Order: sequence, then structure tokens, then C-alpha cells
Amino acid sequence: MESLLNFLSEHDELRFVLVFGSLTFAVILENLIPLIKFGDNRIKHLGLNLVFVVTTGIVTGLLSFIAYEVVAIHTFSGGVFDLLGLTLLGKVICGLILLDFFGQYFIHVCLHKFKWLWKLHLVHHSDTSVDASTGTRHHPGDMIVRELLILSVIAVFGIPLAVYVLYRIVTPFFSYFTHANIRLPLKVDRFLSLFIVTPNMHKFHHHFERPWTDTNFGNVLSCWDRLFGTFLYEDPYAIRYGVDTVDASKDMDLKYQFTLPWNPEIKTDY
Repeated sequence: MESLLNFLSEHDELRFVLVFGSLTFAVILENLIPLIKFGDNRIKHLGLNLVFVVTTGIVTGLLSFIAYEVVAIHTFSGGVFDLLGLTLLGKVICGLILLDFFGQYFIHVCLHKFKWLWKLHLVHHSDTSVDASTGTRHHPGDMIVRELLILSVIAVFGIPLAVYVLYRIVTPFFSYFTHANIRLPLKVDRFLSLFIVTPNMHKFHHHFERPWTDTNFGNVLSCWDRLFGTFLYEDPYAIRYGVDTVDASKDMDLKYQFTLPWNPEIKTDY
């Protein structure tokens, strides 16, 4: 375990290969077993959403540098994990669970419940053709909030940086998988949703209006939604993507998307 974690933390290029490999795999599946037949703008849609890969990469890269250069020096010799005397395996398991809860479920709920955060998160929800590339579609401000919380959790609990690297591999895979426009057998998807977030399960979260928008916040583990009463499972073909307060015709207007958080025309009751 230790050698694997060290290997991953020392080879950033492998992490990028795995992340883009996950996206490529999801896109291939979408073409083989699509859930919904979208129009002819798939390449344009993919290209626009990949722009957010760049901005996300810049944000996570800068904050990861802080984690490596500052947090590691001052806090990784202590933290809750060391006080509890956890073994390396224990730190890996508990670290991944905590990062999934705080870095995915908890912050995702906050992004929906607070107006200023919701307006940052609107970029992600404004996509009217949800597919694997939607998993990359996050406003830089959205990503900054997420990463700052993640770094705080790492510092408080003393989560090894190698576990953070592993988390950075697992999370994108699930993000692409759960957003992928793929048609899984209903029984298979329902069974998997007992343990992990599945494509059908997460699609309800992207319905254009509440209350569906406020369900299925998880990314990897589905237990958080079940525990906190935000789990929903209905007919995926009844979903209409987008947000009812955002101009759907501009879902591929890059300037409009980047300026959404400051657009006075966007009304929200959050």
C-alpha cells in the first residue's frame, strides 16, 4: 500500500493519464450505449466543457502546490488520525471516506443552499446536454471553494498527501461515470446505487427544477444521500436538463457561462 501511494504521489503524469483515460472511456461508452440521442453539436459541446478542464486544472494545481509546500510541512506530522493512532491502511480508508463526504457531498449541499455559492455552481447545472464532459464543467470560483474545504479537512485530520493524490484519481473517474450519457440496465443501475452513485441516480440531480435539483448530491458513495434523506430514484427519461432560471439557449456561450455568478438577470430563491 505504501509503495503504491508513494508511486502515485511521485508520478503526476500518471494521474493526468488516468483522469483523461477515464473521460475517454466514458465518451466511448456514450457512443456505444447512449441513454439519450442528443443533436449534432457533440464535438462543440465537448470542446466547450473541456475549457473548464483547463481552469479547473489551474485552480487545483495552485491549491495542490499549497498543500504540498505549506500544509504538509506544518500539519501532516499531527492531526486527528495520528491522535487516534491509525495505521496507514486506516488513514487511506478513513481519508477517502472523509474526502468524499466533505469534498463532495457536504460542499455540494452547501453550493445549493447558499445563494452566492449556488450562483457559482449554476455553470455546472446550466448544461442542457448532460454527458461525461459535464463532469468537468465547473466555474473556477466553484472549484476554489471546494478545494479550500478539502485542504482544511486534510490539515485537520492529517490525511497523507498520497491519499489526496489517490482521491484526485478516484473522484474524476466517478464524476465522468455518473454524468455519462449511458444506458445501463435498470436493475444493474439500481443495484449499484445501493453502494455507489450511478448514472441514472445522478441524472435526477440535473433536472431543470426543484425539488429534483436538491437530490442525489453524492459523487462516489451513495450512502450520504440515503443517510441525510436526499436520495431519489425515478424514471431517467422524465428528466429535462438545465436550470429553470438560466437561459437554456446560452448553455454553450462561454462568456455567458463564466459571468453567470455576477449576472443580475439571474434570479434565485436560494
